[in-house]
Amino acid sequence: MINIASYLPAMAARQPDTLAVAFPLGRDRAGRQKYLRWSYQQLEEESNIIARGLQASGITRGMRTVLMVKPSPEFFAMVFAIFKIGAVLVGVDPGMGVRNLKTCLGEAQPEAFIGIRKAHIARKLLGWGRATNRINVLVGRKLLPFGSTIALDEVRRRGSSASTAAAAVPVGPVLADTQPEEMAAILFTSGSTGIPKGVVYTHGNFDAQVRALREQYDIQPGEIDLCTFPLFALFAPALGMSAVVPQMDFTKPGSVEPRDIIEPILEFKVTNMFGSPALLKRVAPYDNNFPLYCHSHNIQSEAGAYNSLPTTTLRRVISAGAPVPARTIGNMKRLLPRNSQVFTPYGATESLPVCSIGSDEILGETMAQTAQGNGVCIGRPVPSIDLRIIRISDEPVDRWSADLELKPGEIGEIAVRGPQVTRSYFNREASTKLAKISCDDGTFFHRMGDLGYRDATGRVWFCGRKSERVVTDANVFYTACCEEVFNQSGKCNRTALVGIRLDGRIVPVILWEVVTAGGAVICPHPPRDDEVHASLVELGAAREVTKPIETFIRYRFAEFFPTDIRHNSKINRPLLAQWAAKKLGGEPA
Repeated sequence: MINIASYLPAMAARQPDTLAVAFPLGRDRAGRQKYLRWSYQQLEEESNIIARGLQASGITRGMRTVLMVKPSPEFFAMVFAIFKIGAVLVGVDPGMGVRNLKTCLGEAQPEAFIGIRKAHIARKLLGWGRATNRINVLVGRKLLPFGSTIALDEVRRRGSSASTAAAAVPVGPVLADTQPEEMAAILFTSGSTGIPKGVVYTHGNFDAQVRALREQYDIQPGEIDLCTFPLFALFAPALGMSAVVPQMDFTKPGSVEPRDIIEPILEFKVTNMFGSPALLKRVAPYDNNFPLYCHSHNIQSEAGAYNSLPTTTLRRVISAGAPVPARTIGNMKRLLPRNSQVFTPYGATESLPVCSIGSDEILGETMAQTAQGNGVCIGRPVPSIDLRIIRISDEPVDRWSADLELKPGEIGEIAVRGPQVTRSYFNREASTKLAKISCDDGTFFHRMGDLGYRDATGRVWFCGRKSERVVTDANVFYTACCEEVFNQSGKCNRTALVGIRLDGRIVPVILWEVVTAGGAVICPHPPRDDEVHASLVELGAAREVTKPIETFIRYRFAEFFPTDIRHNSKINRPLLAQWAAKKLGGEPA
């Protein structure tokens, strides 16, 4: 038996009074953040009550159950309750868009729907899961304009009353004896390269993730985790950490207020923090060698300087979702105690973690090679992952063979296998066939859809998404290799490579994003467009990988490049290609 929820009752038995989750409730009159705090025992008891109530309401083992609830203590309790009864969590990002939500929920074929009032109204009006959904639970106190919905308070009542015995629901702890290959969740990809796909997670996949994270980062019971991504926050109790949820809009991590991140770090003596690259960029910008927030709020380190947080508790910062700029890593590193690091694990919804590298190695060695156009180093595979680089193909590969694998230094597609690697997409047979390679021993490789290579030391280097490479008659251009050359300019915020078809040929185009007052602090006065253009031309001409690129355009449709809703970090290059093609009178390649 493996049930990912089993970590919670184990922690409740071991340290019942230890903080499990702290959630912000707003600020008091003095401006201090207030928190609702649950111990492990409270979280265990609440999740048991909800689990029994869900069972009494008809939600049982194996039922696909949508959860659309804002981050809250109830969110934690309900996720653990769903896992405890062996139901299948269907997790979606509200920010993926109405059309994508309808498509994704249609594919997931949910049988139960737990959500806030707004989610239920959308479900009813837009027909989400109409063909299969039959049990609805409302989280909130406002009545819905239609019936057939059970209030969460009623679920709790059913879970805590003696009448549950009459409904054949045992009173006491709940934990289904789920098996390693039993489905635990359907989690959707970010959709940065198309309609999000539902990734099938088993309880064994989740358990392998927990073990891999604990081993890779030496996470110890009793640590304090600052959770800036709700689903990752669920790993905290499984890893024996206390989860502190900051005040923020989780769909806009790139707009977080630095104060709302730094204050809980100090108050709770946080030891571990996950943050997307966009969030770190907001928290740790520097001006004249001072972290802006600490300087403006007179927060000093123990040494009396402004260049680090006044704490020695933060052991690690973990950032993922897109390549993290070396400048952002360096700025964040300067906020940390000397022996702490910023780690950038590589992975995807389908497999996490795959590789990892720390800021000491990045800042001390690999960033210089990245600036030369060699790609972004993502470190070495974690111990549980078997990683190979295979030849590039846009077609399915049915069976694994040795001749698929490339030599060190050759750019190909990254393929991985291991216990944390998911086996399929839900109701997406074509996508599963394209992404999985069967092996003779019954295992399989997952094709990451990313391109990269291994160097002579065994480290893996990321070159960009396979679907975003630009192939011309004479060259192949990779996004991460080219963009990191131009990002050294310092005169623009970011660059993006796209391919445009002009007069029958494909042309590589670099778009650049202007530095504005609302963006990252790179320079106090934005340079003129001609200065940026001249800088990019000079940088490109000095590197073999970028020398053929001759077209540079300032992005003017919006202030910033379009990015994914989940991390605000993955650039939506297909959208940029459409914009650039219209501007140049061509079409996306």
